[in-house]
Amino acid sequence: MQLGVKTDSQDPWVLKEREFNSQYLGKVEANMALGNGYMGVRSATEETYVGEQRDTFIAGTFDEFTGEVTELPNLPDVTGMQIELDGHLLDLNQGQVTQYERQLNLKNGLLTRTFIWKVAERAYQFKFERFVSMANRHLIATRVAITPLDNDAEINIKSGINGQLTNSGSQHLVEGDKRLFDGHYMQLLTKTNESAINFAFSTCHEFVTNPKQTVKQMMELGRRQIFCKYATQVAQKTTLEFVKYNTMVSDRDIDFTGDDVAALQEFGLNFLKDSAKKSFNTLLAESAAAWQSRVWDFGKVKVKSDDPDDQVAINFARYQLAVSTPEHDSRMNIAAKGLTGEGYKGHAFWDTEVFMLPYYIFTKPEVAKKLIEYRYRGLAGAHDKAKFNHYEGAQFPWEAAWPSDGESTPVWGAADIVTGTAMKIWSGFIEQHITSDVAYGALEYVHATGDQQFALDQVDELILDAAKFWSSRLEYNADADRYEIKDVIGPDEYKEHANNNAFTNYTAQWTIQTAITIADDLKKQHPAKYAELDEKLDLKRIYPDWKDRVNKIYLLEPNEDGIIPENDTYLSLKTVDLGKYRNAEHVGGIFDDYNLDQVNQLQVTKQSDVLLLLYLFEQKFAAKEKRLNWDYYEPKTTHDSSLSLSTHAILAADLDMEDTAYEFFQRACQIDIGPDMRSSNDGIHAASLGGIWNATVFGFGGVRLLGQELRIEPHLPKAWHELSFEIFSQGQRLHVHVTHNQMTVAVIGAKVPVSFKHVGQVYQLKENENVVIDL
Repeated sequence: MQLGVKTDSQDPWVLKEREFNSQYLGKVEANMALGNGYMGVRSATEETYVGEQRDTFIAGTFDEFTGEVTELPNLPDVTGMQIELDGHLLDLNQGQVTQYERQLNLKNGLLTRTFIWKVAERAYQFKFERFVSMANRHLIATRVAITPLDNDAEINIKSGINGQLTNSGSQHLVEGDKRLFDGHYMQLLTKTNESAINFAFSTCHEFVTNPKQTVKQMMELGRRQIFCKYATQVAQKTTLEFVKYNTMVSDRDIDFTGDDVAALQEFGLNFLKDSAKKSFNTLLAESAAAWQSRVWDFGKVKVKSDDPDDQVAINFARYQLAVSTPEHDSRMNIAAKGLTGEGYKGHAFWDTEVFMLPYYIFTKPEVAKKLIEYRYRGLAGAHDKAKFNHYEGAQFPWEAAWPSDGESTPVWGAADIVTGTAMKIWSGFIEQHITSDVAYGALEYVHATGDQQFALDQVDELILDAAKFWSSRLEYNADADRYEIKDVIGPDEYKEHANNNAFTNYTAQWTIQTAITIADDLKKQHPAKYAELDEKLDLKRIYPDWKDRVNKIYLLEPNEDGIIPENDTYLSLKTVDLGKYRNAEHVGGIFDDYNLDQVNQLQVTKQSDVLLLLYLFEQKFAAKEKRLNWDYYEPKTTHDSSLSLSTHAILAADLDMEDTAYEFFQRACQIDIGPDMRSSNDGIHAASLGGIWNATVFGFGGVRLLGQELRIEPHLPKAWHELSFEIFSQGQRLHVHVTHNQMTVAVIGAKVPVSFKHVGQVYQLKENENVVIDL
């Protein structure tokens, strides 16, 4: 796929940029970002340009300043180089550029850029290759080849480690030692300003030279910088080639066992020396093998579509999830922008539980388990937030960083177009459905995997603690004899300070009811565990409250037209024509004409709210209700959230609206790799990428987990002739192949029988059995 352009690409594993445009750097920097879940490196070019954003992140290394919220610091850059050819600095805005191509191989994570640059009547051929190793999480390597085409050339290169990068002007790093070891290995030490996390960045260059070619080296130190300058003469049509090896380590790394900076220094330097003994091709092959074994061998998805870009989009989604998921360490979670940009400061949201966790539950359950363990590690911070707000139990943060940090949402955001003042970000205070979302995701993992031990170890406590919060959060309405939840924000963030948001109330009720079931089971089946949790959570006191309140929680019922009110007042608000905003090139256009207070008084929805409820809790609602609510709410939804389109795709597929579902699916695929050249400037949209997989497997593949029951009822769009995918259920691998006429379900080496339901009939497969079902 060529970024921003629909193509007839025959290679579903390649993204391409065929024309350099320094006005749109962010799109490619984010979409072609490299990473391995430990580190993420934005794919800025080696040479620098105005408007570029060089971002390098190590997951979990948060820092903050007094009065601000914590964020992932932008770490020293090792990708930049200053290249001078016969006195001319490489700059593609100057001279003439031909045969330009930059591509990312999604299969092995290799970024390649090639072009011919002509300046002052001299031409030079360039090839840059770069990858972040999936085999060694600390390594990033770059190979550069420069060939003078029509004259001998004097080439000067300045390359090393640049620690002068900032987070939008904020410098999180304190300068440390810089030195050159053995006349060859550069190293820069630094640490974060407040959290005092130490880092060691190490770099060396290995030149591929012939006996007649010499390369002069000179060291240069600057503030937070260490470089080496290299100078050489290169004959016409002879290639200068070198490899730059870089390692990054921190004393927060789970594999670092030392106890001081000297040990960290040696830790990083040893990684560098060991890596530099191997060729670029050898290291790339090791990384490619790790990509295959750790990513592509799990959750395989293949479509045969009229539009080949559908497969590219699915592969891209899975690539970016792998780049951004810190599966090595349960102290970390998936940021809303992954590790590809500074948007949302590296924080995790409900995006993980609702939109990305399902991918891992069904493809790599051990990773899903770590993501849930992250929330369990965050219980202390959730307790602090609840206590600060005068509630009990665990109130999970809307934005989460380091698990113990608790709430990390900024207080102030963008300017109000009417008042000109900064708008308060209320989500950190009153967008509380996150607590239910965490409980929902954790239980879905247990139901999908049958991991009862993990339920006993962590999940049961997490859900009971969440229910304890909700019980304390309920407000009793004596006149109606019911419990309400007032002053919240639901998934539709265009409705602030809403009373009785349907999604929030339903999910709070579900959490408490689930907690009752868990408590009953523990008391009967695991009395010792019950006693332990009773001592922790005071179950004997709060359990009677759950029983008394759970059936009195106000659940907004469909009105006479079958419409479930989004909240107490939504259906009475004024309606406006949204065509201008729904069809706009960029999202958020409604705020060109209204401020948030005004939007709050309109029947305008940012993203699926009631419809998300109908999708996640489909057993509670009839198909007729789903269609009526779709017809009512979808025209009132701007889809200004990247989370919205995939949910609509799934629900449309459920409602047998395959053409509509496919339209929403393709729109979801376009969020990052579509024609909007500014959509990814702050980083990719991780939840929407999880949503692409959800729409493929849950929507068109028809997979659904209803309690502990697996259902498979495909809804293939007309444009797709075949869909095949693999999922895990109860720890066993299933392969599903779907055409418009048949579905084949096979188990691969099942150790226990696997059952699923299709149109009311239950099928059970064991070992390597399969079943063919006519559709």
